[in-house]
Amino acid sequence: MNPQINHHEELLATWRALGGSGENSGWQIIPISPNGPCRFLAGRHFPGNEESLLVGFTSMRIPPAINLPQGRGFHVGRVSLSGREAAHSWFALSRQDSGNLDLFTMMATDVITTIQRYPTADEERIFNLFLSRIRAWQDFMHENRDSSLSPEAEVGLYGELHLLHHLIAAGLPTNTAVDGWQGPLDGIQDFSFGTGAIEVKSTVAAGSFPARIGSLQQLDDSLTRPLFLAAVRLELSPCGETLSGRAAALHNQLAGDPAAQSMLGDKLLRAGLLPGSEILYTRKFSHLSTRLLRITEGFPRLTSGNVSSEIRSARYEIDLDLIPSLSIDLRHVMTELGII
Repeated sequence: MNPQINHHEELLATWRALGGSGENSGWQIIPISPNGPCRFLAGRHFPGNEESLLVGFTSMRIPPAINLPQGRGFHVGRVSLSGREAAHSWFALSRQDSGNLDLFTMMATDVITTIQRYPTADEERIFNLFLSRIRAWQDFMHENRDSSLSPEAEVGLYGELHLLHHLIAAGLPTNTAVDGWQGPLDGIQDFSFGTGAIEVKSTVAAGSFPARIGSLQQLDDSLTRPLFLAAVRLELSPCGETLSGRAAALHNQLAGDPAAQSMLGDKLLRAGLLPGSEILYTRKFSHLSTRLLRITEGFPRLTSGNVSSEIRSARYEIDLDLIPSLSIDLRHVMTELGII
C-alpha cells in the first residue's frame, strides 16, 4: 500500500481519537510512524483543539531565534512536552481554524513521507528537510492554487521536466540542473544558468505551435544573454507517459543525489504538483520533437526596447511553427551557457 495513504489515515484516526480528550489545557499526543530518523507525534492542543503534527529531535541544537515558516491555514512553533518526551526538542505543525483539514492532512502526511525517505540522515539534515518542505507548502498555499493543475499548466510542466531530464542526460550535474530550474519559483525564464537562460514552451497542438509569452522581459536578450527558447512538441498517446510518471522517473534519475531529489520534490510542489495526486493526471504524453532557438536580434518578440515607452507590460502569443530558424544542438546550447 502507498505509505502516503497509510500516514494519511493514521493521522486522521489519531486526531479523531484525541478529539474528545481535552478536559484540561495543554497537549494530548499519541506516537505515530515510529520507524524513522526522528520522532513523530499526532496531537491536539487544548483548549484550541487544533490538529498538529509534532516532530522531535534529540541532539541537535536549535538556534533560539530561528525563523519558522507560517502559511495560510497553518503555523509552526516550538513546543515543550513533559514526561518521557521532555528530552526532545519539539516543533509543532498545527492547523489554524481557517485551514482546510484535507489539505492540512495532505501536508502533514507529505512531511512524514519526505523525512522517512532519508532514514540514515543526521538530525541537522532532517531538520532542514522539515523546514524546506514546509516552506514549499507555504509557497504553494501563498499562490492560492487549486489542488490540481490546469490542462495547459500540466503540458507546460511536463515540457519543463522533459528538458530537465535531457540536460542531466547530456552531462549537466544533477544539483546544478535542478537548482537552475526556476519555473516553479516564478523566474522570468524557466531555466537560469549564470547570465544565460532557457525558456520552455510546450504544446500538444497540431498544425501550429502557439507559445504564450508572459512579459516584455521573457524574450529580452538585452537583459539575459545568451537566451534560448525550447519548443517542446508533444502528442497525446495511450503509449505515452503521464505527468506524474515523468516526475517519478526524474526523481529516480536523481537517485545518486539525495539533495537534488529533495530540491526537485520541493520545486514540484511549488509548481503545483501535489504529492499523492497521481490519479488526477491521466493524460499520457509522447515527445515528438524539441527545437532549441537562439533569441537574438530579428527574433519576433516584444521587449521594452522595441515597443512604445508608454507600454509597461504585455502578454502575447507567437506561432513558433512560423519561425524558420534551425534548431540548435542541446550540447551546443549548454556550451554557450557555460555549463559543460
